[in-house]
Amino acid sequence: MLTFTLQKTRSESLYVQLSRLIRDAILSGKVRPGEKLPSKRAFAKNLGISVITVENAYAKLLDEGFIISQPKSGYFAGDLISITALKNTKAPVHRHQESAGNDLVADLTSSANEVSCFPFSVWSSIMRRELRADRKALLQNPPAGGALALRQAIASHLMDFHGIEVEPSQIVVGPGTEYLCALIVRLLGRQLVYAVEDPGYPQTLRVYKDQGVKVARARLDENGVSAIALDKVRADVAHVSPSHNFPSGTVMPPSRRYELLGWAAAKEGRYIIEDDYDSEFRLSGKPLSTLKSVDALGRVIYMNTFTKTLASTVRISYMVLPPEISDRFALMSAGSSCAVSTFEQYTLARFISQGSFETHLNRMRRLCLKKRDVFMDLIKKSPLGKAAEVSGQNAGLHFLLKLKTGDDDEALRQRAISYGIKIAPLSWYCGEKDPAQKHVFAISYSSVRIEDLSDVVGLLCKALLD
Repeated sequence: MLTFTLQKTRSESLYVQLSRLIRDAILSGKVRPGEKLPSKRAFAKNLGISVITVENAYAKLLDEGFIISQPKSGYFAGDLISITALKNTKAPVHRHQESAGNDLVADLTSSANEVSCFPFSVWSSIMRRELRADRKALLQNPPAGGALALRQAIASHLMDFHGIEVEPSQIVVGPGTEYLCALIVRLLGRQLVYAVEDPGYPQTLRVYKDQGVKVARARLDENGVSAIALDKVRADVAHVSPSHNFPSGTVMPPSRRYELLGWAAAKEGRYIIEDDYDSEFRLSGKPLSTLKSVDALGRVIYMNTFTKTLASTVRISYMVLPPEISDRFALMSAGSSCAVSTFEQYTLARFISQGSFETHLNRMRRLCLKKRDVFMDLIKKSPLGKAAEVSGQNAGLHFLLKLKTGDDDEALRQRAISYGIKIAPLSWYCGEKDPAQKHVFAISYSSVRIEDLSDVVGLLCKALLD
């Protein structure tokens, strides 16, 4: 049995001390990956401490991903990836590779998460468990909407987290939001006018154009897309992100949300596609109600993705169809199978249903909140604090940085690249040009480590202000 010497100090509680010692034992190889840890009661008796102290230590290690819990079996050391990297308390600045081949200190246009944020130990444990559990199911093609286990898990998550009550049969799983958008066009029709937000995510505009349908840009005001803007472009379908527009950071207030629902109800055949791509990362205030949760007439198609919360390589997205459209999908897809790997679907289903996804989200929110606060504090204390304004930092994982400068935006962007920082001006995401968009940059920070932020801000100051 593991044996440690614990000392009572004012600076470190016993459970934190114990969790640190266990973590060091795992990192050093003293405790091997997959090795069972002592039961809470036996461990407490051996160390001469309370069971609650051991319980709190295990809970902290679970939260950090160093150990995993298996019901009725106990606690086991996680199968950690890149253990040597975790040993370093101060690692060198991580460098990305830009497509052009330039070394980057930070890509502030990327929406990817840090590699270390992915719950490798829990995910790999579930993968092994699924391989042992029902191999026959893993080798069967799931229905077009996705494996029932995953749709049930998503339905429970939507109810618990968003207050959206849906049947699993209304959920359609697909390999990315682009795939789902193309599927929506097939379901609703190519004769309709599809409106996207301006400014907005470029890929959304591109996928509708690729489908050969009429696409219009609906201009945002300070509250998001309005019914007036949608009527102006004669839209039939509105693709919106009310919880957090990219790149403006606009959060749609309740009054505007009900206005949009009224717009959809005013004419037969109108629908709203609610793209809720990063609502799990609202960092300040209470979570806002989704359009789908207050949609009484079945005019909202809700869409979300796991690429933002887990990793960009986990190509699993989903949408919730209104009952009428869900029936249409069932007829259209009869005999087809889901395009997402069955193995990935069952792994994700278990990850959600056993509570690991909620644990992961809580850990990610704490990390991102800390990262944002550090970033904001560094900017405030740097020369940028007087030379720039920050907005949109309270929802999602990006913010806007508006510079007080007369320099050309493209020149500033190129200068930042020369310092190893990749940034994108707001104008890149806009169809209708506006003088107010000048010298505004969308800064995404999800891929940057906290320990690198000081260097990033320093380089930003040199690039944008010198």
